[in-house]
Amino acid sequence: MTRPPTAAQRRVIDAADPVTGRLRGGTQAQLAALVQRGLAFRHPRPPHDHFLTPAGHRMREEPAPGQKPAEPTGVFTARVGGAQEPSAPGRTREVHSAWQGLVELRRMTNPDGATDRPCGWERTHLAQAAALALEAAGHRPAGPDGDGDGYRVRATPQPEAVAVYQPDTEALRACAATLERAGWQTGEHTEPRTRARYLLASPRRA
Repeated sequence: MTRPPTAAQRRVIDAADPVTGRLRGGTQAQLAALVQRGLAFRHPRPPHDHFLTPAGHRMREEPAPGQKPAEPTGVFTARVGGAQEPSAPGRTREVHSAWQGLVELRRMTNPDGATDRPCGWERTHLAQAAALALEAAGHRPAGPDGDGDGYRVRATPQPEAVAVYQPDTEALRACAATLERAGWQTGEHTEPRTRARYLLASPRRA
C-alpha cells in the first residue's frame, strides 16, 4: 500500500489553489515527492509550476487520516444554485479571478495549450466547472429551491454531463450560449414527468 504523504507534504497539498491546483509553496524535495506519488505534476513549459493531479485534488478535498473535516474557510466555491448563498463583498472579483485561473489551467494542461475547451480538472469537477462558467458570464444562480429564478447545475447519470435548469426559456438559451462559448456542448431536453426544459451539457473534446 502506498504510504500517505507526510504532514509537510499534506500542508503543501492543502495550500494548493482550489480551482487550478497550482502548488504555491513547498520545497523542491516536497514537490518532487508529490510528483513521485502521482499527486502532482511539473508543467513542462516555463515557469515549470507544479499542479495537483486528479488524485491530488481528491486528497485535498478529503480530511487527513484521523482528522475531522475542516470547517468552511471562505475558499472560493462555484455556485451551482439552489442553496442559500448571500452575496458577499468582492464576489464578482473572486469569480473573475477564478475564471481567469481556470483559463490559465487550460492553457497549461491541455496538450496543445488550447484555452477554448475544458481541461482535465473540469472533467472531474463537472458541476463546479459549468457553474463557474455561468457565474463568470453574469448569470445568476438560483436561491433555495422554489425561491425565484436563476440557474441550477446538477449531476446526471451520464459520466461526462451535467443538467442545467433555468425556468425562463430565454435565460436557459442564454446559458446554453455561454456554455458553448466556454467550450461545452449543449442540447435542450424536456423531462418526461415534469415537462421542465433543461440543458444537458458536456465538455467538448475537440
